[in-house]
Amino acid sequence: MSFDDDKEIVILEDVISGFIRPRPGLDLVMVIDLSGSMHEGGNLDKLKIAAQFVIEKLSPVDRFSVVTFFDSSNRLFPLRQITEASKAEIIEEIILLKEKNSDKNIAEGLRMALKVLNDRRFTNGRVGAIMLFSDSAENRGKVAEVDVSMVPVYTFGFGASHEPRVLEEIAMNSNGGTFSDLQNENNLFIAFSQCLAGLLTVVVQDLRVTIEQVDGESIIKKVLAGNYPIKTENSAVTISYGDLYGKEVRKGLVELLLPNMVESGPRAVDVLQITCSYSNEFEVPPIIISIIRTGPKEIRLKKVIEQKDEEKR
Repeated sequence: MSFDDDKEIVILEDVISGFIRPRPGLDLVMVIDLSGSMHEGGNLDKLKIAAQFVIEKLSPVDRFSVVTFFDSSNRLFPLRQITEASKAEIIEEIILLKEKNSDKNIAEGLRMALKVLNDRRFTNGRVGAIMLFSDSAENRGKVAEVDVSMVPVYTFGFGASHEPRVLEEIAMNSNGGTFSDLQNENNLFIAFSQCLAGLLTVVVQDLRVTIEQVDGESIIKKVLAGNYPIKTENSAVTISYGDLYGKEVRKGLVELLLPNMVESGPRAVDVLQITCSYSNEFEVPPIIISIIRTGPKEIRLKKVIEQKDEEKR
């Protein structure tokens, strides 16, 4: 069977509407730069204010830990449940932090934060995330050697002299993290509000979308999904989207080759099978993507994937 040379594009869109159920608990590790440069411009003082803002937004279903780093790293305290009493104690410990006259080793701070999350005894139904604060590029360690692909890392660059390259790279290599440039102090609370708005409204954890071609009707040539990890096994392609927030949208593009038509007139054909699964073991029944073929290079998309509420199924 011969296939047309022209590629056809199918757009996949996952729309997650808010579930009517309590959100999962958040296990948040805050990684704080205490190297000597944090003294410049009062960066550490600004960071402390931002940290208090974050802590006040957490609730009793959440747990919180702080890791500090300079030329080495230190876990200030393990994951602690958020209560009114623990909030006050945590804020007091953060206020007492002081800069160290030392180099900066971001890699060590990240490794310690990952250890805090990896050592958790209870992870079922919980969201893990890292927030990293720094004011410049590292001068010790190699952050590129730290694998953050399994957890979202949100990085924040403080001060007018910080170099965003390293922090951008960390966020990009993580599973859904973002980088925020805080050179403008007015962006401080906006950036934290946006980050927390997402973390505190997670409705789907570890979403995986598997795309399979239909033998004899299509060949998958390429799947594009931005920076999200893609795994190919035989003819199936799986996109790992990580955690999704209420009403958040994820999109992907699939390039297909279709066989030459030997029959005249339009006919409906199934070209893709899409399966979605979550870490809470809820699995969506396969969805078939169909098109109407009327002739060579004439194609009309009949159906695109739309992920409905779990509660409505």
